[in-house]
Amino acid sequence: MKEDFLHYLWKYKKFDTLNLKTFNNEELIIINVGQYLELAGPDFFNAQIIIGNQKWAGNIEIHLKSSDWYLHNHENDKAYESVVLHVVWEHDCEIFSQNNSEVPVLILKDYVSEEIIENYKTLITPKSWIFCEKEIKDVDPFLFINWQERLFFERFERKSQPIYDLLEMTNNDWEAVLFSFLAKNFGLNTNGNSFFQLAQSIPFSIIRKESFEVENLEALLFGNAGLLDVDKEDNYFKDLKIRYFYLLNKYQLERAYVEPMQFFKHRPDNFPTIRLSQLANLYHKYQNLFSKIIDLKAVHEIYDLLLVSVAPYWQNHYQFDKESPFKSKKTVHSFVDLLIINTIIPIKFAYAKKQGYSISEDLIILLNQIKPEKKLYYR
Repeated sequence: MKEDFLHYLWKYKKFDTLNLKTFNNEELIIINVGQYLELAGPDFFNAQIIIGNQKWAGNIEIHLKSSDWYLHNHENDKAYESVVLHVVWEHDCEIFSQNNSEVPVLILKDYVSEEIIENYKTLITPKSWIFCEKEIKDVDPFLFINWQERLFFERFERKSQPIYDLLEMTNNDWEAVLFSFLAKNFGLNTNGNSFFQLAQSIPFSIIRKESFEVENLEALLFGNAGLLDVDKEDNYFKDLKIRYFYLLNKYQLERAYVEPMQFFKHRPDNFPTIRLSQLANLYHKYQNLFSKIIDLKAVHEIYDLLLVSVAPYWQNHYQFDKESPFKSKKTVHSFVDLLIINTIIPIKFAYAKKQGYSISEDLIILLNQIKPEKKLYYR
């Protein structure tokens, strides 16, 4: 049983909603299941329910076990003070909010039919990759490879358009275009849009000018990302904040809207603080990154270019004011593989096409140097 399945059950009311009762045997009526957020904080926002004779509006948190509430430290998180119902598969302990009141619990497994559960088990049972998997071996290898290559380049044709659109917006500044798309993929799936907005919120001419001081790059990135908005006692934080407001004034910058950075459900090495510091160090290390990337044809050369670490402060921090054991936090080969697939190859393809020549064979050779399991991770 996985928590995502419980989210599905609650979102679509795939359980018996009649005669619901909480663990404490109070009648429960669901008026609105709430909005499924899939971000930090409670799972469903602004739900409406009736418990006993009292109507409640608030958030819903869902876990496999009640004790997961404490496992995830929700009792110390103000974001969970507005939870009006704890939906669980198994109830193994009582849950209390910060004001010491008991959080009502619905044990979902008591109201889910055997048919739904059997269907779920069938869906998660391993199957063939695709229905024609056994027949693929009979296809002529030459035809199969050519089909794969055609799909490969058709996809890059589609992926090139956003690159050309941004190129036009930046007056054909390929370095600026590369910066925006590298930033997007440094943010991965969860923070990709936020990182892309962040990169576009700072004129790349300023990134060029300030690249000689990595702290100034971090100040610009962290500041426009909203990560310097609060006050902290941390000296490095204070230094970045001073630098940020100095740079805002120096360049007469106005902050554009950037979607809030997400930390929740990330491994610490993927925290936006770490990825932004790596990005800043990359542009501190290389002032003409685009021209270098265009000239490179081997994966090991790109590794040498993109394997970068964080600023010294982040080697023993993941967040401001919270010291952690020392770790260099250097980008790893698997992460660079994703950058190659999602940024480097599309940029190379678009640039060659814009210049009127083809590098199809070079890109296929480059892609074949990446481990097979990483080739499928293409957005």
